[in-house]
Amino acid sequence: LMMIVSASAFAASKKSIVCTTYPEYDWVLNVLGSRASAFNVTLLQNKGTDLHSYQPSVQDIAKISVSDLFVYVGGESDEWVEDVLQNARNKNMIVINMMEVLGDAVREEEIVEGMQESEEHEHEHGHDHHEGEAHDHEHEEAEYDEHVWLSLRNAAVITQALSEAVQKLDSKNAATYKANAEAYIEKLGKLDAEFQAAVAKAETKTLVFADRFPFRYLADDYGLKYYAAFAGCSAESEASFETVIFLAKKIDELALKSVLTIEKSDKKIAKTVVSNTKAKNQQILEMDSLQSVTQKDIKGGKNYLDAMKQNLAVLKAALN
Repeated sequence: LMMIVSASAFAASKKSIVCTTYPEYDWVLNVLGSRASAFNVTLLQNKGTDLHSYQPSVQDIAKISVSDLFVYVGGESDEWVEDVLQNARNKNMIVINMMEVLGDAVREEEIVEGMQESEEHEHEHGHDHHEGEAHDHEHEEAEYDEHVWLSLRNAAVITQALSEAVQKLDSKNAATYKANAEAYIEKLGKLDAEFQAAVAKAETKTLVFADRFPFRYLADDYGLKYYAAFAGCSAESEASFETVIFLAKKIDELALKSVLTIEKSDKKIAKTVVSNTKAKNQQILEMDSLQSVTQKDIKGGKNYLDAMKQNLAVLKAALN
């Protein structure tokens, strides 16, 4: 017990910031800039587990409980947060729910043509029409797409909110945080303009993902059309024969030269899709949804802007 007390007493001398996912952690560090060492900044999901399967440990809950600023996404995967906040010890904690900050910019999860719904999803949406009233009731509960960080425009809005929160925590250095946020938002804006220019010049405006599709916000920002095996939040990993054939036919129909996956995919579905096209020679490209960033990646210098620049390079290859 003595050890715990002394460790927390030491930590208490610095303001603490706890972030659930990697993108907001990186944005916080950009806002803090050279003042980062004056804070304890913790990333909870740093072992490569994605947001959908993460469950907080006892230590995670303890860190949140005493934090001065807590930042989380705010979607269905964060249902555990409410209880943790109700029992939090620091009653003056500033809490940022990213989906709340974005308001109307948040989109409902979308099931596009050819996309395979999980059994759980079908059940939740009451596709058994005998349910009558229950069916109508189920539909009132919309499921929102949690991958808000994959829009550079959303990133700018959230960075601004983070800057305002940090300024409240350390008003003496408010001007520094304000300037840091402005400089970072300018970088996000420049990259956003590069994405717009690339899409404007592109030969095709359609992407085919033989995988989950967490890039709804990015697609919406630039008016891209997409087909995918599964929705962004799906836990499915086995594509049906119908899904594979649908995607292969789309690639043929649009004469696409590539098919996409997200990071850490075993590419199995993508390879099967390619082998069912007429040309059978499409490239398999990978976009990074920043959902499973590890401590090792961070130590290796990974950051949000570079990952999105890499996504732009992949997008250019996929659209031309």
